[in-house]
Amino acid sequence: MPLAAGIPNQAALPSLEALTIADLAPGPSRDEAMARGCLAGLWLRHGFLDRAHILSQRIETAEGSYWHGLMHRREGDYANAKYWFARVGTHAIHPPLAAAARRESGAGTVLARLLGPNGQWDAAGFVDLCAEAVAGASPHLTLALALQAHEWSLLFDHCLEAAGAPPT
Repeated sequence: MPLAAGIPNQAALPSLEALTIADLAPGPSRDEAMARGCLAGLWLRHGFLDRAHILSQRIETAEGSYWHGLMHRREGDYANAKYWFARVGTHAIHPPLAAAARRESGAGTVLARLLGPNGQWDAAGFVDLCAEAVAGASPHLTLALALQAHEWSLLFDHCLEAAGAPPT
């Protein structure tokens, strides 16, 4: 999954269009908002930003805001991405994401940009790092790609589990 918009994966389109909430949240105790978050995430993963946007903006939860922020970061609307991440606030995936940043980046100035003064994940700092990597102004493209993939997986698994399905 690229940091920027990329090209939609047309081969995945029929499968994505066939997916339903029931496919992602089986059983009577499902959380449909979380299942819709999974749908938004899958559309985003395959590069269909417009569809991911429509789905995520209809989810009025922290997870909906998170998917919305991810979509805007990918489309290059970095200020809007920061707005949506600010709406998320602190999220359950932030501690493992911060741990991944520590593992992937080592110590130094790049880690300080990813973690706030309290050692917590800094979504706005990551938006800035991604923007610089997309513009070619950062040597941290590989790090940004790895953390974005980890972030997507953490959020997807979080939503999938809450929707009533076992994590991937």
